[in-house]
Amino acid sequence: MITLGHGRSATGTGMTRRDILRVGRVGLGSLGLVLTDLDVWARLEPMPERSVILLLLVGGPSQHETWDPKPDAPAEVRGPFDSIATRCPGVWIAEHLPLMAARMDRLAIVRSVHHDAAPIHETGYQLLQTGRLCRGGEEHPHFGSVVARLIGATNGLPPFVVVPGPIASTGVDIPRGQSAGWLGAAYDPFHRAAEPGAPDFDRGVNANPSRGLTPAFAAEPVFARCAAQAFDLAGESEKVHGEYGRTDFGRSCLQARRLIESGVRVVTVNMFETVFDRVTWDCHGAAPFSTLDDYARELLPKFDQAFTALIDDLERRGRLETTLVVAAGEFGRTPRLNASGGRDHWPGVWSVVLAGGGIRGGQVVGASDAQAGSPADRPVTPQDLVATIYHSLGIDGTRCLDRPYGKSQPLVEDAAPIQELFG
Repeated sequence: MITLGHGRSATGTGMTRRDILRVGRVGLGSLGLVLTDLDVWARLEPMPERSVILLLLVGGPSQHETWDPKPDAPAEVRGPFDSIATRCPGVWIAEHLPLMAARMDRLAIVRSVHHDAAPIHETGYQLLQTGRLCRGGEEHPHFGSVVARLIGATNGLPPFVVVPGPIASTGVDIPRGQSAGWLGAAYDPFHRAAEPGAPDFDRGVNANPSRGLTPAFAAEPVFARCAAQAFDLAGESEKVHGEYGRTDFGRSCLQARRLIESGVRVVTVNMFETVFDRVTWDCHGAAPFSTLDDYARELLPKFDQAFTALIDDLERRGRLETTLVVAAGEFGRTPRLNASGGRDHWPGVWSVVLAGGGIRGGQVVGASDAQAGSPADRPVTPQDLVATIYHSLGIDGTRCLDRPYGKSQPLVEDAAPIQELFG
């Protein structure tokens, strides 16, 4: 029997090179391998032990009210919030993010992210997570699914997990970039059937088997043991729970740290599953959406606490240098307030925050114009962010993956890592 999860895998099967060599010629056909595959894999060097946590800020945060305030702009552009100095001279952010301001020396802000696709949530999700738009009904793989294909499983756990679960309705019924796409269901993300803080949360293997588990992987006893431990928050101290905040997002960020520490390579934390009838970043200013008052009262303090606790926790446990944390929404908000006092969808420019994973903190890359309406310096695309994630993981974004029917395509096209971040 093949033992999964012991050692580092350089294959897309979830097997280590040792496993493949132990199998030998017998049974290779059932695994879809040929002898040439075995020869190649036996020579491969192991991938670096790098990980990524993507905090997907569902709804699209306003750049003005977060990381790109415009204190000298007219009131209808500036908005209702003041800005505050950070630990890094000359870098100011919104007043309701004081914990981030105190840790700016460990963070990097990219203020010139933009795209020119349709201003809907779904196009942003696709570009931010796959580097491509879905066209003609074809879904491209999330970068976590690509990592699952290239690196495989570690320590008996799936390589790609979505916490607490996938995004549901955000307005348009098209893909949201959180599947394996044409790579196939074997590389879909794994997620739990219940949210970690919910009363009905099962500490056993409470999983939807159709999400990211091949039958062979799901059947392994080591998976049940490792998954139960990685998903169980009960072992965390009251102090740690308090640091993250006793909120759904705080628990999800703590869950992400536990998963990365247990061997998962990519964790996507969906801050919300929908943008309707609850407080989210989608601040149109009137029901069923959020207001900027919601930002000040609830959303920004919740995010500020959980995000900085995650950074502190990873650093304290010696994992920040090898774990890239990306906090990003799918677009920004309109430069001027609307009639309801909110801001509408705006992919013209927005800001993204990164830390760890080789990122040099205390810097700002790019700039928006005076109204935070378009890039004024060093434009960055979501595709560039995907290339940056691959770079942090030690993966060459120009390498090609074989597609069905004999085709192949590079992991990212017309994009490059944001090298300044690693300087």
